[in-house]
This record gives sequence, C-alpha cells and structure tokens, in this order.
Amino acid sequence: MNRLYYGDNLGVLREHLATGSVDLIYLDPPFNSKRDYNLLFKSPKGATSEAQIQAFKDSWTWDAQAESEYDEVMRQKNTQVAEILRALRQFLGQNDMMAYLTMMANRLLELHRVLKPTGSLYLHCDPTASHYLKIVLDGIFGKENFRNEIIWKRTNAHNFKTKGYARAHDTIFYYTKTGDFVFNEQYTEYSGAQLGRYKPDKDGRLYKAENMTFSTSNPLRQFEWRGVRPPKNRSWGYDLETLERLWREGRILTKKDGTPRMDGLKIYLDETKGMPLSTNWTDIDRIGNTSAERLGYPTQKPLALLERIISVSSNKGDVVLDPFCGCGTAVHAAQKLGRKWIGIDITCLAVSLIEKRLKDAFRGIKFEIIGTPRDFESARDLARRDKYQFQWWAVSLVGAQPSQGKKKGADGGVDGVKYFRDVDTKGTRKLVVSVKGGESLKADDVRSLMAVRDREGADIAALISLAEQTPGMRADAASTGFHNGASGKKYQRVQLLSIGGLLAGRERLEHPDYEPNLNYKQAGEENPESQMVMEV
Repeated sequence: MNRLYYGDNLGVLREHLATGSVDLIYLDPPFNSKRDYNLLFKSPKGATSEAQIQAFKDSWTWDAQAESEYDEVMRQKNTQVAEILRALRQFLGQNDMMAYLTMMANRLLELHRVLKPTGSLYLHCDPTASHYLKIVLDGIFGKENFRNEIIWKRTNAHNFKTKGYARAHDTIFYYTKTGDFVFNEQYTEYSGAQLGRYKPDKDGRLYKAENMTFSTSNPLRQFEWRGVRPPKNRSWGYDLETLERLWREGRILTKKDGTPRMDGLKIYLDETKGMPLSTNWTDIDRIGNTSAERLGYPTQKPLALLERIISVSSNKGDVVLDPFCGCGTAVHAAQKLGRKWIGIDITCLAVSLIEKRLKDAFRGIKFEIIGTPRDFESARDLARRDKYQFQWWAVSLVGAQPSQGKKKGADGGVDGVKYFRDVDTKGTRKLVVSVKGGESLKADDVRSLMAVRDREGADIAALISLAEQTPGMRADAASTGFHNGASGKKYQRVQLLSIGGLLAGRERLEHPDYEPNLNYKQAGEENPESQMVMEV
C-alpha cells in the first residue's frame, strides 16, 4: 500500500484496485468551470516573478472519448445510473456538461466497486454541476446511502465582480456504501454565545442548566418524582434510578420549596467535548496566498479539512483513496493520521509535486510511484505518447521547474529552469534545461542550447535527451568552459545528460547547491511524534 499512480484514474482503478479494498474515498475533481488553472512555482528573491505553468484545463467537450465512455455506462450492470445518464443526455444534449457528467459517472461506478461495505465517499464540488452530480451519486450509491450535504464556508468570496451574490462556499457530498459504516464523532469549540450560557457554581465550576424532560409521551417515564410530575405531553429523560443518582451527586437545581426543577440538570463545561460537528463547516479557513501551507497548486485544499474527513470516516491502518489527488493534501493527511493511502493523478507535474511534498513532510517515508518511467523503454514510451508529460517528467529528474505548458513554440528552447546559490551568495544564479524526446540528436541541438544559455543570461545550461550524445556533441559542450564555484570546484557551463544515465544514477546535473529548496515551495516537516510512518 501507499502508492502514487500516474495515469488516467479510470484505467488505474480498473487495472490496479481490487473490489472492496478501500475504506474511504475523497475526491476533489475538476468542476467543469471552463477555466485554466496554473501552478505557481517559487522564485527566489532577485529572480523574476513567480513562474507558472498550466496544471490542468477544466473544460470538457462532447467528442469520441465522451461517446465511448457513455457507451460503457450504458453496458454496465447498474441500470439505474444508466437510465439517469440517458435522461440527462436527453435533457442536456451532447454538450460540455454532458461530457463532464459521463466522465464522472464512469469513474464513480469504479469508486463504488473498490469501496468496502463499511466505506464512505466524500465528493467535493461547487454549484457548477453539484445538482447533476447528486442525481448521479444517488443512482450509483442509492439515495438511501446519502448521508449529508456538507457546506464548507470559505473565508473569501468567489466571483465578487459579477452581478449576484458572491459565492463563499463549496459543497461536499457524503455517501456510504451501506448502512453499516465507520463514523467517529468529532466536536468543535463552543461559540462565544454558547459559552455565555455557562455560569459558575459555588465552587467556581462553569455549568449550564438543561431540561430533564423530552417532548414525548412515554407512560413509563411519566411518574412522579420527589413531588414533581412531567406535563402530559412530556416524559422524564431518565429512569428513576438515574434521577436519584443525579440528585445525590448534586447535579439537579431545586426550586424554593426544595423540589427539583425539570429544567435544572447541571451540565459542567469541563465535562463536555464541545459542540458535535454539524454539516456547516465554518471553522476551517481556505489557504491564503501567503500561507506557508500553500504549495502553488491552484485548487489546493487546507490540510485541516482533509484531516477532519479522514478522522471522522476511517480508523488507523485503513486505506484512503484520492483519485484526483492534485498536490496531495489527502494523502498527506492520511499519512499524518496513520492511514494507508493511494493517490492517482493524470499529470507527471502533480505526481512530482506530491512526491516532493511527502518527502519534505515525512522524513524517511517510503512509498511506491507507479506509471512514471522507471527504465529507458518506459521513458521512450511516454515520449511517444505525450511529449509534454515527458518533458515535465524529465525536468523533474534534475529538480528543475518546468517552464512551458502545452503551447507550441512557447518555450524558446527552455523546458525547465533551476535556480541555485553559491557560498558567496551575492545573488541568485540561473540554470536552464532543454529536453529532447526524439530518437536521435543533431549537432545543432547542442549549439542551439549554447545560444539559449547566452540569451537567458544563465550560468549553466543542460540538455536532457532520450538519445545518447555523440563525442562531437560532448566536445562542443565542453568548449563553452566552466562556471567557477566559490569553493574552487568547476562546473561545466553546458552539460549533456541522457535519460538512461539519469535513471541508472550514472549522471547528474552539477551545480553549486549552497542553499537548496530554491525552486519548489516546501511543505513543513511533520512532527514524528504526531504521525505514524507507514512503510510499503
């Protein structure tokens, strides 16, 4: 367990996850917001402003892929959700919303399959498609297994420039697979108004008075006790033995004549756990732009939000799954709380970010990454299938930031940037990376990199290639000379690295590293005493 998958979650779920193997699922999928979301990268002082690259495009279209997935839903065993999707298609037509709902329905069917009978699912969404998603969820999980609609109040409002009310909350749908599910009651602190109901007794302990009767007519609880009988429409909330025990303990307030007050049960503040958690979550703030928790991912959710969900609906050692894991907040929270975890994301960018986040936060953590290249053949396969994912993955091998998105010709020969400082740190130094995923290299590729280094004002440039470099190319690179480190060590100004050499550990990017962690925002290290490291 403890696995991070790169790939389409539909394929990963079908190929790698067994039926009934997961205790808790949290998913924060795209909302069909028709927006592009950019990942912000840290830039050190003295460098340019924060770089950004498109993390994902939250727009959907009805195309051959949508039609194929719709056909899959029509053929599976759950006829109820098939009928729901067919009705939605008749109502919505073949448009972006229908494509989005088809994508979600297909994956929710698989998530239902992998969930244990005692398991729970939390789906995080907004009003863009929440009303449609609720219908789809009812069809898959059964409307009887819908537990709650949780409202998470954010501290800031969205869309404040548009006409109408500013949106200040997200919705989280909570479903279980059956009526037998894990639920660990959680409590929140009392508000000032609630605390105002408490007053000190003669010993200084704070208490409030509660009614000892309930608005139910139960003949067995309508007896007279110590001269007091409940009205006909109410009954004692306790049996006679319990009432006598509370009286002996001095827990019941009395009237002037010495008889017990029906509304006089003393509840002491120091014996209460707080307010039982409700469906209105107003006590967890969003992550501010300057928060130390923010890692630059556009839709990052606060760790406290995921800790609450995981604490309520799972126990230590249980398996938590996030099939749209983004920057990995759910798996971070699961690791911190002693749960096993599985994360899935469709971009190498997210997988690299999560890998770094977990290693920063949990010293000595062990987990497995599946789907990203681990040998030359799998790297070549990725380069053939998706050159952008290959570039992002290759750049991550040397700890650099990717510097371009999926926009043809936008890179100017630069696929990655890395900043470094030397011990004489008078300023930030720059290193540029170019990636070539073709089966062969040309001598001009190396010469072009030399020109790019000069143009960008970089101290060092690196070429990462799938193909091996020739002796002539290495000679050209060496002719550019060296960057002289403050310690006296020399670093080649143009470095040629191969995918095979990097994977085998024979090659590495060389540069001064006096002040590491200049290129990615770093997750704070968790206290080892507050978390249990789960080994693979």
